[in-house]
Amino acid sequence: MTNVPVHSNSSSSATMKPTGDVLAALRNLMKNLPNNLGSINAYIIPSNDAHQSEYLAARDERRAFVSGFDGSAGTAVVTEREALLWTDGRYYQQATKQLDTNWTLMRDGQPTTPSIDAWLAKALQPGARVGVDANLITAAAWTPLQSSLKTAGCTLLPVTPNLIDLLWKEQPAVPHNPLLPLATTFTGATIAQKLATVREKLADKRASVLVVSALDEIAWLLNLRGTDIDYNPVFFSYVIVTPDALYLFIDQAQMRPQVEDHFRENGVSVEVHGYGEVHAVLQQLASGSGGPAGTGPLVWISSGSSYALVALVPEERRMHDITPINLIKAVKNETEAAGMRDCHVRDGVALCQYFAWLERCLRDGTPVDEISGATRLEELRSRQAHYQGLSFTTISASGPNGSIIHYHPLPETNRPITANEIYLCDSGAQYLDGTTDVTRTMHFGQPTAEEVRAFTHVLKGQIALGTAIFPRKVKGQFLDTIARKALWDIGLDYGHGTGHGIGHFLNVHEGPMGIGIRLMPNDPGLEENMFLSNEPGYYKDGLFGIRIEDIVQVVTANVGTNFDGRGALTFRTITMCPIQTRLIDVSLLTEKERNHLNEYHKTVLDTLGPLLREANDLETLAWLERETKPI
Repeated sequence: MTNVPVHSNSSSSATMKPTGDVLAALRNLMKNLPNNLGSINAYIIPSNDAHQSEYLAARDERRAFVSGFDGSAGTAVVTEREALLWTDGRYYQQATKQLDTNWTLMRDGQPTTPSIDAWLAKALQPGARVGVDANLITAAAWTPLQSSLKTAGCTLLPVTPNLIDLLWKEQPAVPHNPLLPLATTFTGATIAQKLATVREKLADKRASVLVVSALDEIAWLLNLRGTDIDYNPVFFSYVIVTPDALYLFIDQAQMRPQVEDHFRENGVSVEVHGYGEVHAVLQQLASGSGGPAGTGPLVWISSGSSYALVALVPEERRMHDITPINLIKAVKNETEAAGMRDCHVRDGVALCQYFAWLERCLRDGTPVDEISGATRLEELRSRQAHYQGLSFTTISASGPNGSIIHYHPLPETNRPITANEIYLCDSGAQYLDGTTDVTRTMHFGQPTAEEVRAFTHVLKGQIALGTAIFPRKVKGQFLDTIARKALWDIGLDYGHGTGHGIGHFLNVHEGPMGIGIRLMPNDPGLEENMFLSNEPGYYKDGLFGIRIEDIVQVVTANVGTNFDGRGALTFRTITMCPIQTRLIDVSLLTEKERNHLNEYHKTVLDTLGPLLREANDLETLAWLERETKPI
């Protein structure tokens, strides 16, 4: 799955939603804001929820409601006369199909497209007021936007309540589903052990309060998982850590006896408050004493938290560093690392069973389409041990649909999978011991010369990155070109990142590290037991899409030198599924590339073959043996 952020929580539809009525109603509200706030000249609708989640619960899909565009990345801006949507190259095709004539698509990332703040500064008159729900914008985004607007003589205003919520008559309810305590056999550490490490980091920074708003960080710290957001095993909550207390803000209905037992078994006492009480408690903690010489406490609150939360802390008492949980979580402990490797083996069995089944269906003339194929793959995964669900909506894309990077099949877009077109399948699952994400591109007939050439160069880039040796703590951005060079050599490229971090039975996209062209300011540098994707691709608009994606583990490199003591690292591929050799022009591969692919395929066969034999799945075993033959 392509780089953060990627998938919409709901499947992409090619249907345009009429937005004239909702825009008219929104503009009326903008003229007469609730709570006697006056009026605003522009309203910003981000894609975020209050926790800046990549995926959203249905009630938080406000930008999709107002615009009709349901991709996960994008920001809407509505003024008195215009409605604009900014989104990046991964979503241009989708946005073009979903936005009606009331909207202007702003192609973010193109040289001629102004940023939101630059457009507003030019379009609005001095004295204009711009509104946004401060719960849905990070402090990191608020500050430069406010500064830019101020320079233009405009004002940025936090607007409460959210205007879209006032218009959305059938807005879904806030989910508060049961929690799942996760045993230390899967987590590798108790809550008490994790909390002790976090408090050490707190003491190192001389901070008295740590605010945690990211849902995956809370789930990791508390060894709990949930289902409040599809595909992401998280639950709506906040956590505040002090040297002597652990506060949890959550819907009280979710605090069932087994959760309280879980806390006791993990050696912690948790002070539980209602979800909405976080603002009052934070304000109280931030206003007390506790700092040096009786001064106020230093509050560690990431600039990635909402501006609504950050604004509760006096500016001189804020520390905006990335949270220690984010950094600790990114480096898997030995139990988590083993679980990640193990779940990819089981996932590989299901993938091979699916592709073997699909090939047989096409050979026998049994109809299979994008939706029925994705359904079959999900069913095969569900048979594997520790399965908990999908980690994102399966991208099952045939022919031209594969050129839409974030395509998801719907009845109106569903195409048959045939032997005449490329088939791209990007999928993943959640298991108690880890999270998977893998893409394979297949052709079950005779691919064209253009398809083979493109696929081979994508593969060359994927091998180059997968075999790279690099210094410890190098930032992922410096590795991105390695994956692109083979494509660049023939004038091709792809419009998404090359690699994202991945959680341990958590979000399929996990920071703070990544591999891509864009700067990731919080990337701490790569180190052992980080897990990332390796996924270059190529997309021919309206014809086909190619992507090859593995999950890789950062490991120590066995080389003679170690960068003058820094340490040498490389990647270990843990995804277990063959790369189709039918799409490869072997003459374009170097001997090193051929040897690498053959060694990888031998590992896949040696790992999965015994499991398929034990399961007496001889059909899949025969397919696997064919697909892993040396080239």
